[in-house]
Amino acid sequence: MASHDQLRGLERELKTKINKDRQASKDTTLKEASQHIEALPRINMRVRRTLKGHLSKIYAMHWSKDSRHLVSASQDKKILLWDAWTGNKTHAINLRSSWVMTCAYSPSGSSVACGGLDNVVSIYNIDQQARDPGAVAQELGGHAGYISCCRFISDEQMVTSSGDMSCGLFDIPSGRRLKSFLGHAGDVMFLSLGPTNSTFVSASCDATAKLWDIRERDGRAAQTFVGHESDINAISYFPDGQCFATGSDDGTCRLFDVRADQEVNRYQEPSIKSGVTSVAFSASGRLLFAGYDDCNCNVWDTLKGERAGCLVAHDARVSCVGVSDDGTALCTGSWDTVMRIWN
Repeated sequence: MASHDQLRGLERELKTKINKDRQASKDTTLKEASQHIEALPRINMRVRRTLKGHLSKIYAMHWSKDSRHLVSASQDKKILLWDAWTGNKTHAINLRSSWVMTCAYSPSGSSVACGGLDNVVSIYNIDQQARDPGAVAQELGGHAGYISCCRFISDEQMVTSSGDMSCGLFDIPSGRRLKSFLGHAGDVMFLSLGPTNSTFVSASCDATAKLWDIRERDGRAAQTFVGHESDINAISYFPDGQCFATGSDDGTCRLFDVRADQEVNRYQEPSIKSGVTSVAFSASGRLLFAGYDDCNCNVWDTLKGERAGCLVAHDARVSCVGVSDDGTALCTGSWDTVMRIWN
């Protein structure tokens, strides 16, 4: 049987060979391939609504499929449901734990979910809250660490990521964990579902991103993407599902192409010294919105790799960003307890 040192040496050789093969197939860059495309003008977006109601740091937000309603989660022990058109709260749900880290709207708009340091995803039926405030419709347990992200695949299934270095697929009606996705060597910080809901990508503190196929039985990653030099905090699929963007504590956002199996563009500036907390694409994919620790949301031209704008309005870390499904609005949430709707 091979020794540990021999196996480590073989691993290094394989990684070196893979990197050489990747570089050999890299015949151009995205910047070079897009030279004939006109550069974007300066992006100037205005705040259309300011959503005030939370009393502590906002950690997460998620748009409903109707592009009108959204849900937000805060350390004030509440998740709030909002009408983005009017700026009014529609529901307030009291939580049992204030350490909430993620929230999600169901595709039908009938339920919302949240999770955090209690290691459990709690699902709430919105209509039930009027009759029985705070009532939990279902709980999804099984993770041995905090819940960093949860997303509905349908009203019957959900995928989660956790600080236990795994992702999970759950059946909501039964509360049963159907599958575990193992392979990361650090806390999994975020995930993003593909446009067909059959794949998802995950971001981890091991500085890698992984692509998973929900249909595969073995729960192993289909692809692993490397390049970041620190924790990856955020990840978002490109609208066509062929690539995805990541945001890291190393201060960069990167675009990875699934077909090329490698990084194809990088978004950074020497003047930006803070880490990236969240990322989201515009409906066309030409713009990448990224929230930062320095209170700003930068707007990047995905093709040119240049900063096309900077949204300045928050007084603390921008912890979450999200674009509505119809592409008409951007929401930013912050540790300053406020969310803002831009277009």
